[in-house]
Amino acid sequence: MTTQPLWQPSKTQIANANMTHFMQEMAKRWHKTFTNYQDLWQWSVDEPADFWASIWDYMGVIGERGQTVVKDLDKMPGAKWFPEARLNFAENLLRRRDAHDALVFWGEDKVKQRFSYAQVYQQVAQLAAALSGMGIKSGDRVAAYIPNMAEAVIAMLATSAIGATYTAASPDFGVQGVIDRFGQVEPKILITVDGYYYNNKVIDILDKVSEVKSKIPSLQKVVIIPYIHHDDTPNIKKISDAILWEDFLTPYSAQTEINFVRVPFNHPLYILYSSGTTGVPKCIVHSVGGVLLQHLKEHRLQTDLKPNDKLCYFTTCGWMMWNWLASGIGSDVTLLLYDGSPLINEGNILFDLVDQEQCTHLGVSAKFIDAINKNHLHPRKTHKLSSLRMMLSTGSPLSHEGFEYVYREIKTDVQLCSISGGTDIVSCFVLGCPILPVWNGEIQCRGLGLYVEVLDDNGKPIRGDKGEFSCLKSFPCMPIGFWNDPIGTKYHAAYFENIPNVWCHGDFAEITEHNGIIIYGRSDATLKPGGVRIGTAEIYRQVEKLPEVIESIAIGQKWDQDERVILFVHLKQDARLTEELIQKIKKQIRDNASPRHVPAKVIAVMDIPRTKSGKITEIAVRDVVHGKAVKNAEALANPEALELYKNLPELAA
Repeated sequence: MTTQPLWQPSKTQIANANMTHFMQEMAKRWHKTFTNYQDLWQWSVDEPADFWASIWDYMGVIGERGQTVVKDLDKMPGAKWFPEARLNFAENLLRRRDAHDALVFWGEDKVKQRFSYAQVYQQVAQLAAALSGMGIKSGDRVAAYIPNMAEAVIAMLATSAIGATYTAASPDFGVQGVIDRFGQVEPKILITVDGYYYNNKVIDILDKVSEVKSKIPSLQKVVIIPYIHHDDTPNIKKISDAILWEDFLTPYSAQTEINFVRVPFNHPLYILYSSGTTGVPKCIVHSVGGVLLQHLKEHRLQTDLKPNDKLCYFTTCGWMMWNWLASGIGSDVTLLLYDGSPLINEGNILFDLVDQEQCTHLGVSAKFIDAINKNHLHPRKTHKLSSLRMMLSTGSPLSHEGFEYVYREIKTDVQLCSISGGTDIVSCFVLGCPILPVWNGEIQCRGLGLYVEVLDDNGKPIRGDKGEFSCLKSFPCMPIGFWNDPIGTKYHAAYFENIPNVWCHGDFAEITEHNGIIIYGRSDATLKPGGVRIGTAEIYRQVEKLPEVIESIAIGQKWDQDERVILFVHLKQDARLTEELIQKIKKQIRDNASPRHVPAKVIAVMDIPRTKSGKITEIAVRDVVHGKAVKNAEALANPEALELYKNLPELAA
């Protein structure tokens, strides 16, 4: 056990934190005494109506709040938050209109652009008018097949300004993956690019765009942003009803004001998609009010964003972290948008961006931290990183070694926030807090207003032991529901089937003595040899310490009326899976986890399948090993990797 935290906020940092100011304001308003974050969190979940009304007021939300905060709070799903409210998402994000940088975009090391707040407002005004001009109205869907670039943020803001609903996919999705998503929600318009850059390669997508247009009948127009052809004009003639971005906006160049359409709190803002590895992706619908309140709370309080800070999160538009990032503009910060491979320039490109743009908050995936650790990068030696106050990590559990690497090789006086939530809530259940210490291997805290507990097999809250990650009370950023699920059957089955009136998130987790959280993996991917549940993250942590191993994936194989653990390892190029290395791997797991964690078989593979957002897919591998079809391989970034797991002779004995 670690007896000292890796990082502790100073008295000055605590005094200056937005969280401290909020705590003081709430103590005055509600005549309470809060001695620490845990007190504040407890009040926020004991008195959710008071808490969420306070968030609306404290954040200065533009709109009519109404008198009622929540109806039917005891119903989950079924509670109705702010049923009398009217507001507009873009109106709340576009308050600032000066010459300060709002968006800075790097397309790898090839394209760099800057947009001021005034310029963003002007472009949103033009695009909103253009969308309205072609008949798009409140409730219609606007789809974007687009990199993480400035125009993606502008398109989202223009869509929400007129009360329409925004949905996106990243340009690395194949045609079927796009059709599986957008085809379900029937958008009227597709905003896209001519191509994108990845790992110093130029990838043209106009043929894919043409096919998508031909197979989604609802599309009336395709708007194309020249990205890889920024010095000339892409040939868009083969795409029916296509128009270039500039030509689409030009008729509205005189438009200088936005007519923000205020909508009910529960009006659909976004449609996001489940990973889709177990079938056609579920279309998860999120509300204007829920997303706004949750993101303002997370950005300003939990992430301590202050005016003129600079926020970067490495993400694509197909991952909910893009939606989270885009909301940052509502906290008067500069968004640093990066698109492409995070590993170009020998893995240094994101740290180059931190130094050159004076980034204060940098978000990455746990796998990125693991990768640069394996590649022996020393950013603290090669870069200044003087502006960096916070690093965030998500996508999968961050290992103890990942925590240690950040403090050893990136920066000693940075707050490292491992965060976790997901597409389901387009935000976080558990995340950082600027007035709390960082303990090795732990997510700092449960988010304000989210009554998260870990439950045992009897549905009772437990501490210091593993169980089902759950939320016991309704909260505003729960999905409105799933698209084409009129009576909520699929929605109910996804989260509420296990325990009535409790959100079961599907993670295997533990709440620690510090009120921190450790996540051990997905519940549906946990291993059960001898009936005992084991989190896959516990195995990965040990195996990936070994220098021979790049990464690994573990599954349970049905065997002899039980289940045995199978471990697949992706080895470094010069390593071979000898019997000696197998025994070394097993000893590492046995000595540092438990004998139950030791795999029955260790098998070398050349690649590990993962989703577009970089998460490894134990369920898809498990299905292949058991001879089942993977229902939607299009959802994977590298579906060809599944072939490596078929009909392996090692698994027949």
